[in-house]
Amino acid sequence: MKKYDVIVVGMGPSSVFLAYELIKLKKAKSVLLIEEGRRIEKRNCPIENLGKCTKCKPFCNITSGFSGAGAFSDGKLSLYNPDDDDIYVGGELHEYIGVNKTKELIDYTDKVYLSFGADPKLQGIEFKDEVNMLYKKSKKENINLISIPIRHLGTEKSHELYFSLEKYLEESGVDLLFDTIVSDIITENGVIKGVKVKPSNKIDDESANLDDILADNVVLAVGRKGANWLSNLCQSHFIKTSPGIVDIGIRYELPDDVMKDVNKYMYEGKFIGKPEPFRDKVRTFCQNPSGFVSTEVYDNNLTLVNGHSYKERKSHNTNLAILVSHHFNYPFDNPIEYGRNVAKNLNELGNGNVVVQRLGDIYRGKRTWQNELDNNKVEPTLKAAVAGDITFALGYRTMTDILQFIREMDKVIEGFADPNNLLYGPEIKFYSNKLSISNELETSIKGLYSIGDGGGLTRGLMMASCSGVHLARVLAKKIK
Repeated sequence: MKKYDVIVVGMGPSSVFLAYELIKLKKAKSVLLIEEGRRIEKRNCPIENLGKCTKCKPFCNITSGFSGAGAFSDGKLSLYNPDDDDIYVGGELHEYIGVNKTKELIDYTDKVYLSFGADPKLQGIEFKDEVNMLYKKSKKENINLISIPIRHLGTEKSHELYFSLEKYLEESGVDLLFDTIVSDIITENGVIKGVKVKPSNKIDDESANLDDILADNVVLAVGRKGANWLSNLCQSHFIKTSPGIVDIGIRYELPDDVMKDVNKYMYEGKFIGKPEPFRDKVRTFCQNPSGFVSTEVYDNNLTLVNGHSYKERKSHNTNLAILVSHHFNYPFDNPIEYGRNVAKNLNELGNGNVVVQRLGDIYRGKRTWQNELDNNKVEPTLKAAVAGDITFALGYRTMTDILQFIREMDKVIEGFADPNNLLYGPEIKFYSNKLSISNELETSIKGLYSIGDGGGLTRGLMMASCSGVHLARVLAKKIK
């Protein structure tokens, strides 16, 4: 039985860049990446041709496979402003390794992306005066606007870039094992020893034989799609965690004309508010100018909404997420299950599909019917969405936060609260109960590490990639 120096569970950006950096450090002779999904060149979504989600088996091609879920959305790399004294986007990596070191990692990782074909043009750096005016206008409404440079890969260009990285890893001697589930980890006296695996097509076969693969170092890089799996793993192995959060909300679609200034000046504006009466954190996320609303399927056919935009193919609408951060206290400590229940209820209302509703219908206290959607001024880009009523399942507190935030945003961006604008649900970002990790990203089990979004460390492509680079440099010192 072969024993590896490093096994990585998952093949999202954090995993890919960990392997890349180990190659550069000449420490990749015995590295294995395991992925439940398919190779990137075999990933495709039937909805493009069929107009509806077919619930691909055994896993959704949007959420699983080489490069992970994030690269199949919009492909945006969030950087930082040179005069920033903190890291405002992308999670908490800087809290473990420091702001300056995180900036150095962003610079380095950005250069790697450029070397593999990322667009050299940076969005959000040309119109500083105009952005400052928007910032001041937002402040008057108690909304904070965060503007940072963004490198937009585009959905189709992301595929090409990560395909080049996939080939580079294999040609450099990294083993890539696809269509394989990691069912469990192997530990002994609090020390990692390896993982137990089985083919992905045996996911529902509890009697299927498990194969052991051994390693001195195992890295959990499962992304948000694997948050539920990771939470269960932590419980069964008593891995230390702290309470996490779940972001629950909707995907909002409105005309490009309404968002034209934000799209031009920043490409993506990150607006953060705390609307009355609950004062919960509400934020915009993943803005896609001239983009398309899309679906993604998680475990147990849980269907969520997302959005993306291409470099070449364009719509007339901008879509963005409006998310409410939920923190739960004693005695409830299972935010993932709460979010899953919200999604499940909305899926049932939509007969297994995403639900879409006109903003004006919500104000009038009625559902949206298909004939009303057909004649709506804002044409939905997700044709598979079912017209209905998201307020039945989203929850009073969440819905109140979102509607009040939309009203406040309308004072900043005229037309943001137009009754023809569309709300799709559910959009939920699952972050596992946050893993307790050291500055070297090691968990409470010796030799077991966590990187990327799944364990609550990062949010987004760039910072997930940076976490992989950082851990590679840590592991390089331990690999003989």
